[in-house]
Amino acid sequence: MRILISNDDGYLAPGLAALAGALATVADTIVVAPDRNRSGASNSLTLSRPLRVREAPNGFHYVDGTPTDCVHIGITGLMNKEPDMVIAGINSGANLGDDVIYSGTVAAAMEGRFLGFPAVAVSLVGTELKHFTTAAEVTLQLLEYMTAAPLPGDTIINVNVPDLPLPEIKGFRATRLGYRHMSEAVIRSTDPYGAEIFWVGPAGMEQDAGTGTDFCAVREGFVSVTPLQVDITQHSMVAEIGQWLEQHDA
Repeated sequence: MRILISNDDGYLAPGLAALAGALATVADTIVVAPDRNRSGASNSLTLSRPLRVREAPNGFHYVDGTPTDCVHIGITGLMNKEPDMVIAGINSGANLGDDVIYSGTVAAAMEGRFLGFPAVAVSLVGTELKHFTTAAEVTLQLLEYMTAAPLPGDTIINVNVPDLPLPEIKGFRATRLGYRHMSEAVIRSTDPYGAEIFWVGPAGMEQDAGTGTDFCAVREGFVSVTPLQVDITQHSMVAEIGQWLEQHDA
């Protein structure tokens, strides 16, 4: 099995090292990751300038671009043979609920899916993160499941692992995305030269976080496994929008 590994925390991130080390024991791997932290980059591609790829002493490739750039370059430019799968992570922090809209980790997995390959995004959830090896072992277990019983090709798996020792993980739960309250307002300030600056505020607190959500599973000590899809069409509204347009065109 050939696996392309990427992330959004940068090629020096501890989660990336843990994931790559674990996957290298069961697969032929290549790591293509951003040259620095690109959290929140979402699905952005760099189109206004060329990108540079360099190789670190440990063999990881790093790119002066976004997570999406990394996966795109990895598959269409660097790899001699196509991968069997794309795995992104291990993210330092949660990608729960609305987070997936902004997440570079999920975006890296999504780009793999856009290019036609099964994809997994893995995140470690906690405040003082310690147990990246737990998330790596969880990924190996899920990889075993996916090898034995492949999922539909259009599925992206978003995995959130509680920051606990492996024996304290209670198991897996299939979940849906919850969602948060509106994010906090920007923080307005000035730089040392007196120019006005703005810091984007923190994410909102949990709102829809009850039974069945990814928030709930992780809070209760389970690994949350959420299937995602690329199509964000609100299909139930297509007919209604058609009627609405007809009324206004009349």
